[in-house]
Amino acid sequence: MFQAGVHFGYSRSNRHPKMKPFIFTNRNGTEIFDLEKIQKKLSLAKEFLKALGKEKKAILFVGTKKEAREAVEKSAKELNMPYVKERWLGGTLTNFKEIKNRIDYLNDLLQKRDSGELEKYTKKERLQLAKKIIKLEKYLEGLQQYKNLPAALIAVDSNYEEVARRETRTMNIPLIAIMNSDCNPEDADYPIPANDSSITSVNYLLSELVKAYSEGRIQINE
Repeated sequence: MFQAGVHFGYSRSNRHPKMKPFIFTNRNGTEIFDLEKIQKKLSLAKEFLKALGKEKKAILFVGTKKEAREAVEKSAKELNMPYVKERWLGGTLTNFKEIKNRIDYLNDLLQKRDSGELEKYTKKERLQLAKKIIKLEKYLEGLQQYKNLPAALIAVDSNYEEVARRETRTMNIPLIAIMNSDCNPEDADYPIPANDSSITSVNYLLSELVKAYSEGRIQINE
């Protein structure tokens, strides 16, 4: 964890009051998380994910800030789970039916394109459909296997993913969140107070969460 830099927070002036118990010290103006406390919170999240893995429950990965996008996509694909890396579409949880309709529409267009069925349209119509596919793919590419509401959501930076966070509360879906010192740990069911602005840190923490879910899957198959 130390090598991955998960212990680096923000400046004291940016700290959320409820994050204070997780701060070990201040170094050169930067707050330092207590690695022991990070480990405890991470372990709780991993145990929860291990249990979900045993039940083969679906989880949704969310990370739209640039430091998280690649890691979120990689982690989700490793488990064959849905993810959001570009922009959270309002209603992804609270208006699941409408989002599912958009996904089905995209999948239908892709199937027709690949089968050559779109060739029957005029050149102008094909161009319009191609633009529509590009736009839909940008925001829905990670949700094409999103068939049911997830059993849990994993988010990088609960402040940045505020809309997603609120939707988990509305739908009573457990939230696991990697959150820096400016976040409120009470915003998540399984908060992981840690550096959410470093690619190395995010990669490390997500890999640990993925590993835990995978261990649960293995146990059920033994």
